[in-house]
Amino acid sequence: MRALIVAVLLVLTGCASLSPYPDPPTVSVTSFALAPQSTGMTPRFRVGLNVVNPNRRELPLVGMSYSVELEGTRILSGATADLPEVPAYGAADFSVDLSPDLLGSARLLSDLMGRQRDRLSYSFSARLDVGSWLPDIRVEETGSLSLNPDRR
Repeated sequence: MRALIVAVLLVLTGCASLSPYPDPPTVSVTSFALAPQSTGMTPRFRVGLNVVNPNRRELPLVGMSYSVELEGTRILSGATADLPEVPAYGAADFSVDLSPDLLGSARLLSDLMGRQRDRLSYSFSARLDVGSWLPDIRVEETGSLSLNPDRR
């Protein structure tokens, strides 16, 4: 019985690692603006995104969540289910409305005012849902921005 359980677990683990998308798609920010329906106390931002699919199969996006962090503090996040299908070896453009994390933004502002720095680290994270039987595709981009215009 123990051998059967181990065999089933090995088969399931092997199947989970088989993905029709061997190369992860890239997600790029193409625009950033105040969302048209942004009213009230909390502004919403509309971020234009471009998804490039480097694989031989189309990418049928069901949903996506997205977040932006500065200095390890989440400042914007959002999700959408209104997504196009990304063709094989192709690209698609769409937009996501993001909401600010006011407490995270306040912590970041306090930290920035408390100590001076030349660079600011950032992280963009996206989770692409391609359907119920396939694992999510996670895309992350990290880097730093220069706060000193003389140094790049």
